[in-house]
Amino acid sequence: MRHRKAGRKLGRVSSHRKAMLNNMTTSLLKHERIITTDAKAKELRSVAEKVITLGKRGSLHARRQTLSLIKDRQITKKVFDELSSRYSDRQGGYTRIIKIGYRDGDNAPLSVVELISEVKKVKDKEKDKSSKAK
Repeated sequence: MRHRKAGRKLGRVSSHRKAMLNNMTTSLLKHERIITTDAKAKELRSVAEKVITLGKRGSLHARRQTLSLIKDRQITKKVFDELSSRYSDRQGGYTRIIKIGYRDGDNAPLSVVELISEVKKVKDKEKDKSSKAK
């Protein structure tokens, strides 16, 4: 029975799984969009959102915790400078998973994981302006 056992094993030992998720998080934060399998995407979401939340906290301790997960100092700097200000008024939900089909070789379900941009709010404001004008 798997009672109270959170997370997916992804067919790997724990050290490989942890390293893989850390590397995928680094890639996601660097490129802001990656393609992976559904199961990996769902696990990646929790790790990436925790890193962005640490970036929003902004303390030295949070920066050191982030550096323990993300080995690239440039990406850590991006998290604390750029992404923390982008998501400052957002209470979570920094990533989006979009299912895109199946991989040709093994028919594994694929997804795109991307960081949410704040473009939607601009469109909502434009709609409000147009409805007020009527």
